[in-house]
Amino acid sequence: MGRPRTPLLDRERITTTALQLIDETGDFTVPRIARGLGVQTGSVYHHVDGRDGIVELLRERVCAAIDPATLELTPWDAAMEAWARSYRAAFAAHPRVIPLLMTSPIRAPRVLAQYERAVGVLLAAGFEPDTIMPLIVALENLVLGSALDLAAPEAMWELAGGTPTPRLAEALAAAGDGRADRAFEVGLTAFLNHARALREGR
Repeated sequence: MGRPRTPLLDRERITTTALQLIDETGDFTVPRIARGLGVQTGSVYHHVDGRDGIVELLRERVCAAIDPATLELTPWDAAMEAWARSYRAAFAAHPRVIPLLMTSPIRAPRVLAQYERAVGVLLAAGFEPDTIMPLIVALENLVLGSALDLAAPEAMWELAGGTPTPRLAEALAAAGDGRADRAFEVGLTAFLNHARALREGR
């Protein structure tokens, strides 16, 4: 019998199936990926280095949606702002993958290359080396938290009749719609202002 024209299994199909499982259930297992692809579990291990390898494939897949051209913009703060917005949009498309990626070391070469470019932007802008990773991690915390927030209900506070919270009720009524987007803009503005002040030595 001839070999099939399209391989039944490869890293792209494994990644796609894992991401679909996470989008639907919040997690994945190798046996469930195998069932979804109609293959034996052992066959999956021929293509990936276990669960950790699949996590890195997921990281590469989601991060591939971040526009690399953002880090070519000038000046540096325009680059960091555009990178943050593209980063947020990429992860907002798959918010359930965030906990998996945030608790696993980053090894994927293409993802590390993006960090290399971000570090280069800040170094070229004159930031001291010891300030760069705290800034990048702080920006990531803002971006990934906001991406999760986009998946949350618009109304995150349910005020019970028996609990007196008049000031909270007033603040919620005044906030209007677009809670997650407005909060992200506040956080991003604060981050950029802090980074500018840090660069200027204030």
